[in-house]
Amino acid sequence: MKVEVQKKDQKNMPMDDEGNHTSSPTDYGSSGGGGTTAVLDTRRHRYPHCIVWTPIPFLTWLFPFIGHMGIAYSTGIIRDFAGPYYVSEDSMAFGWPTRYWVLDPLQAQGGISGWDRAVYEASEVYKTRMHNLVCDNCHSHCAYALNLMNYKSSSSWNMVWLAFGMLIHGRFVGFSGFLKTWLPFLIILSGIISLSVLRPL
Repeated sequence: MKVEVQKKDQKNMPMDDEGNHTSSPTDYGSSGGGGTTAVLDTRRHRYPHCIVWTPIPFLTWLFPFIGHMGIAYSTGIIRDFAGPYYVSEDSMAFGWPTRYWVLDPLQAQGGISGWDRAVYEASEVYKTRMHNLVCDNCHSHCAYALNLMNYKSSSSWNMVWLAFGMLIHGRFVGFSGFLKTWLPFLIILSGIISLSVLRPL
């Protein structure tokens, strides 16, 4: 699945051997310009300027609205706060996304460059933090990036807003993404209902 996404600027960023832009701290300028096109490609796991989400085994099976979240550069490469003092790149902690929420990089302060710089800086900050499942987690990392870029002129993004945003605006990565998200929960729910119906009165 490929979706073209219009971008404002992405200039002078170094590339790796596969033609992907790399994420060094000097890659992200503050000025805009030019006109390029990024491609949202779920098969290659490229989600430019998206918030992405994937199930957490056992936890999502019981509570399907709870999962693991990451945020992608304008190149589509995902960063996610995967554990204590560790922010992964292009390898999500619990598998590739099953849902994604496309955001508008032009709503970020500094445009495309501002978006990329904020994702990079948020990731560097979270490399120094202890992971806490309840109050400072993968959702918090994404919210921190949005606050750094002042997305939609707001610095009040938090884990709750992002959870609701993904629930409302998130798209499934095909039917398989829907199944990976909901099937375990539905199986467990069906089992509970069956047991309650079949048990002797």
